[in-house]
Amino acid sequence: MDEPELSAYIDAVLTGDDDAARVLVRHLYPVVLRMVRAHLPRRASEEDLCQMTFVKVFSNLDRYSRQVPLHHWVSRIAINTCLSQLKAESSRPELRWADLSEAQAITIENLEASTGELDASQSVSSRDLVELMMSELNPADRTVITLMDLEGRSVQDVKELTGWNASVIKVRAFRARRKLKSIYTRLTGETGR
Repeated sequence: MDEPELSAYIDAVLTGDDDAARVLVRHLYPVVLRMVRAHLPRRASEEDLCQMTFVKVFSNLDRYSRQVPLHHWVSRIAINTCLSQLKAESSRPELRWADLSEAQAITIENLEASTGELDASQSVSSRDLVELMMSELNPADRTVITLMDLEGRSVQDVKELTGWNASVIKVRAFRARRKLKSIYTRLTGETGR
């Protein structure tokens, strides 16, 4: 769906057209779900965060200036919704070796022993391990790492989505990577190696 067509649906929603609202939700849901999954707080449901995002989108739709693509505007709302939820969960215990599942512990041991790629059977546990380590980061750092390193976005893309300046983004990325390395080192140190 192109921007003029989206604009027509927005106008229809603003006049109270429920069918247009359903079309917009169906069109925007994949974007919102991707953002929520990328920034999902530990104790939050992705369905709840998607619903919260759409409530914010529709309650602020009259404020949408149409100067940026609708997907960018909605992505920013989704990210900010997740950041708000992450702030609400600010008290987190430190991640320890005992917190890891057996598969995650084996993945760390295999990472230490090998320099090559992980096999397919380890990809799920390694993804879970990354998510667990990422949950140790503060919300803003987690957002930057997710957008830049996991989604492959540029500093400019992150700037457009978050509203932060490029220097802040680069510093956050550097510090977050350093903290992730520290978490990994602490976990591997607990194995007794």
